[in-house]
Amino acid sequence: MISLRIISRLLEYPDQALWQGKAELLAALNEANELSSMQQVALGAAIRWRCAGRLLDAQAEYTGLFDRGRSTSLLLFEHVHGESRDRGQAMINLLEHYRQAGLQLNSYELPDHLPLFLDFLSMSSPKDAQEWLASIAPILALLGARLHQRNSGYAPLFDLLTQLSGSQARSQNLLPKVREEAPDDTPAALDAVWEEEQVRFMVEQGGCSDAAAKQHQRRFTGSVAPQYLDVGAAAPQGRGSE
Repeated sequence: MISLRIISRLLEYPDQALWQGKAELLAALNEANELSSMQQVALGAAIRWRCAGRLLDAQAEYTGLFDRGRSTSLLLFEHVHGESRDRGQAMINLLEHYRQAGLQLNSYELPDHLPLFLDFLSMSSPKDAQEWLASIAPILALLGARLHQRNSGYAPLFDLLTQLSGSQARSQNLLPKVREEAPDDTPAALDAVWEEEQVRFMVEQGGCSDAAAKQHQRRFTGSVAPQYLDVGAAAPQGRGSE
């Protein structure tokens, strides 16, 4: 699916090459036969939006959206496992699928990074790509809803991905829930999450008593916490057992 390769590029950190490749992306869009005419128009608008304006502004926007807090992280397993040990096994399973497809990662790439995952899907058959997309559709819809809540130009890309998945998951259906979420990208929220991880690590290593952990939890009652998504066996890591 050519559209997945285009969306993957748009979801990467903006660089000068993206600006220079605008015409190439628009030309490739004409070959994306998996898209309806309306979907082609929507993706074309997203390309023009992302490749407009100052590069530094686009980079600052990207960092503010995807690198601060967890609610809009592009690391898929962050929304399923957080920092639990299950995430490691899910990574291993996904890496095996990448190797079988001939996709080589460098040492700096995390396999659950959405742009990389979409690159993998663009190399798969349309049927397999749709099945994989359907398996993460709840995550995509949730991310899309949170981006719509922030009036982000990236939101339509997630709407398009959920449409291509063939699932019934839609960002619009999650907006009421998302509007009730506390922001997790404020300095206080980031500090709370950091301290929570420190206490969890100390408990696991035997360096923090249960009483201390409970005291910490009481202290941060009402603070922002990571919003994890329970997608059960539908998450991509479930395919590792195939």
